[in-house]
Amino acid sequence: MPKLVKLYIKNVIIGFAIAAGFVAMLLWFNVMNLWGLVSQSSDGILAVFLLWFMNGIVFAGVQFAWVIMSMAEKKSGPRGGTPVAHHFEPALVPARAKAESKQHRQLTRRH
Repeated sequence: MPKLVKLYIKNVIIGFAIAAGFVAMLLWFNVMNLWGLVSQSSDGILAVFLLWFMNGIVFAGVQFAWVIMSMAEKKSGPRGGTPVAHHFEPALVPARAKAESKQHRQLTRRH
């Protein structure tokens, strides 16, 4: 099996394990009375499974992305090689005012 596939499977398993812990903590701490809703419903097991599965998809994706991105080569310098500006220079932007219309002048004189 290719190394990338092994890495993916390993991180998907880790992601689903994290999701299981997350759902267990949601139920244990009874967030939004979740334990009460699940334990008193005939479809409670299905709800817990779907909550775990959907969170597992998200956590597995994040786990795999984190591992892949951490494999990048480390660049030297601050912020991964992004040049640092040592001083800033203001940009000159010409500003021109529009001429006032007669109607605008008449309105401003009344008030």
